[in-house]
Amino acid sequence: MKAVRYYGKERVQIDDIPEPQLKPGTIKIHPAFTGLCGSDLHLYYDGPESGGINPNKPHPISGETLPVVFGHEFSGTVEAIADDVDTDIKVGDNVVVEPLMVCGECAACKSGNYNVCPKMGFIGINGRGGGMSEHIVVESRWVHAIGDLPLDQAALIEPFSVAYHAVRRTGVKAGQTAVVGGAGPIGLLVAQALKAKGVKVIVSELADIRKKAALDTGVADIVVDPSKEDLAERVHKETNGVGADVAFDASGVGVVVHQLLASLKPEGKLEIVAIHAKPLTINVSEELTGGEKSMEASLGYANDHEDVIKLIHDEHIDLSKFITDKIKAENIVKDGLEELHNNPAQHVKILVQL
Repeated sequence: MKAVRYYGKERVQIDDIPEPQLKPGTIKIHPAFTGLCGSDLHLYYDGPESGGINPNKPHPISGETLPVVFGHEFSGTVEAIADDVDTDIKVGDNVVVEPLMVCGECAACKSGNYNVCPKMGFIGINGRGGGMSEHIVVESRWVHAIGDLPLDQAALIEPFSVAYHAVRRTGVKAGQTAVVGGAGPIGLLVAQALKAKGVKVIVSELADIRKKAALDTGVADIVVDPSKEDLAERVHKETNGVGADVAFDASGVGVVVHQLLASLKPEGKLEIVAIHAKPLTINVSEELTGGEKSMEASLGYANDHEDVIKLIHDEHIDLSKFITDKIKAENIVKDGLEELHNNPAQHVKILVQL
C-alpha cells in the first residue's frame, strides 16, 4: 500500500509498504483526511528529537524507529473489525482515532490520566502506522464513531480534543469571561470550546489574518491586538474592572503569559496549552501570590474524544470554517509543510489526502 513516511529532518516520501493485518482487539481503517500540525512541522524542520523520537532506539511501546508513517490527526472509514472486539461500531462507519499508545501499567494509566503516561507515544509519530496511508490497524479502544459528521471536519477532532481538555481542566462556566492568548489552530479551537460553553471570549493576537479568523469564525467576542493596546487594561474594562476568570496560553511566547496573568481577576486561573521551547521566568510574588492566582498546564487529552464528538453534534459546530486548504499527499512538502512554515498566519488547518 501507499504511505507517506517520515525519515528524519526535512525527509518525507511516499513509499510502497506492506498492508497492516487485522489482529485480535483491533479495527482496520481506511484513512480519509489527515491534518498537519505543529508537531509535524517540528519533526520536519527540527528533526526527530523535537518530536520525542530517538532515531537510534525503538519506541518502548511500538518497538519502531525511523522511518515511520506520518499523520496523527485523521479520520477514516472502518474496513474490518476483529472477531473479539465488542463494539457498536460497524464496517462502513466513519470514525476518528485517538492516536495514542500507552503502557497501561503505570500509575497515570491506571488512574485514567493516560495522556501523561511516561512511555506515551503517538500513532503517526512513534509508529503503529499513521493517517497518511491507505490502511491502518488500530486498537479498538482508540476508535470513535462520528455519526454523520463529514470526514474532513472530523480530522479536526484530535486538535479540538486538545483544546477541549484544556478548557475542561479549568472548570470555566457559562457567563464567565476567558482570555485566549494566540489565535493559531489550538487557540481558535480553545475559543470555540469556550463559546460552546457560553463563555465570553476575548482573543489576543498580533497577526491581521488570525485576528480576522477569530472574528469571522465567531469564536471571539472581542479581539485585542496587544501591540496596539494594553491587553490587561482592555480585559478589565470589558469586565467592569474585575478581570478575566480564566486565561489560556496558546502562543508559547513568554510575554503573552505575563499579559494573561495581568488580565486575570484575583483567584483567576491560567492554563498553559502551548508548548514553550524556552524556559519561562515568573515573578511568583507579584504575578501569582499577590492575587492568589493559579497557573497550570495541560497535555493532549484523556477520555475527551467522545465528549468532543457529542459537543460538536449537540451544538451544531461547523469545523469546516477552520479548514484553510486540502492538498494531495504528493504535495505535502511544497503545499503543506513549507506553506505552514513560511505563511503560518494564513492558515488554520491544512488537510492531506493520500
